[in-house]
This record gives sequence, C-alpha cells and structure tokens, in this order.
Amino acid sequence: MTTATPPVRLAVPGRTLLLVAGMPGAGKSTLLASLPATAGLTVLDSDFQRAALRPVAGMVPYAWQRPVVHLLHRTAVVGAAVSATPTVVVHLPATQAGTRAAVARLAAATRREAHLLWLQADALEARRGQYERGRVVPEASFCAHALHAERTAAELLGNPPPGWRSVTVLDRSAARGGLRLDTGSAPLLTSLAPSAARSAVRR
Repeated sequence: MTTATPPVRLAVPGRTLLLVAGMPGAGKSTLLASLPATAGLTVLDSDFQRAALRPVAGMVPYAWQRPVVHLLHRTAVVGAAVSATPTVVVHLPATQAGTRAAVARLAAATRREAHLLWLQADALEARRGQYERGRVVPEASFCAHALHAERTAAELLGNPPPGWRSVTVLDRSAARGGLRLDTGSAPLLTSLAPSAARSAVRR
C-alpha cells in the first residue's frame, strides 16, 4: 500500500510575498501548479510569459527570447507586489543571495511580509528535471546556479537572512505532495518529517 505524500502547508497571513526559489529544474513550477486558485492570490511563474510570447515569437530560439521573458516576469512581479492582492507568490531561481535580498526589499517597500521557500535539489536532480520539462538551461548558466545553490539550504537555516518573516527548505520528496497556503491567522500545523521540510521563523 502506497502512502500519499501530504501537501506542504505554509502560514502566510495578511499582506505577504512568498518567494519560491531553487535551481532551474528543482521543481518550482510543478510545486506552484499544485496551488489551488483562490481569491486574493496571485501566482507569478515565468512560464506564463513564455506561453504569452509563443504565438508572437514562433520559431525564434528560446535563447533569444530569454531576456524578454525575464524582463516581462520581473515587471509582473513588481506590478503584483504594489497591487492590493493580499498574497503574491513569485517563482524565481534566486540562487544568488543578492537576488533574494532584492525580493525581500521589494516586499518591505510594498508593505508585505516576505516569506522564502527554498526547493533543494542537487545538480543531477535539477538537470534531470530540466530534460523532463523539455527546457534545458545553457551549461555555463546552469553551472553558475549550481555553484551558488550548493550551500544555500544550510546557510538559510543556519543563519536566516534579514528581511524574511520565515524561511522554509524543502527537498523534492516533500514537495511531491504539493503546496497549500494558510492565509488566515490560525497556527501552522504540519505532519512532515523533519528531514523533509525544515523552517526558521523570525519572531
């Protein structure tokens, strides 16, 4: 008998911005696709921009489209952050600390509490994930992401960076059950094993 993996539940009450980060191919888009559509929630995944460009770009190689996709995605992130939508969820690799800090500053500037969800995957898992989705990051770019991400999980939990209300690290097995957001004020309850999901919360 197979036991289903329970969904990960995160408490994000009030006006919040949740950054879902991790190496390209770690499974961020798959995790976000599991979120039920609800009122007061905006989910921003760069896949939306890629899909919007497809009818216009046609057969243009994605390497040429990438800068436009990134610009459109980041513009959408800022637009959502300044909006009245209570809960904004943002998909970015954010393997560099500077990128994560910029998102935390954006949240603060738009009067949101910032929450960080890091999806941990080793380089082999992430590369396999890219081939499965049919979109492979160039080798040089991937190596740079892998280098930055190598110690990120331990650093985030050992010394949570300033600007984040909470930091949660998931491995791929924990993420397999999907994601649910608790946007009310009730305390967070989770049945995940400590090795699968670990978090640090600023009081």
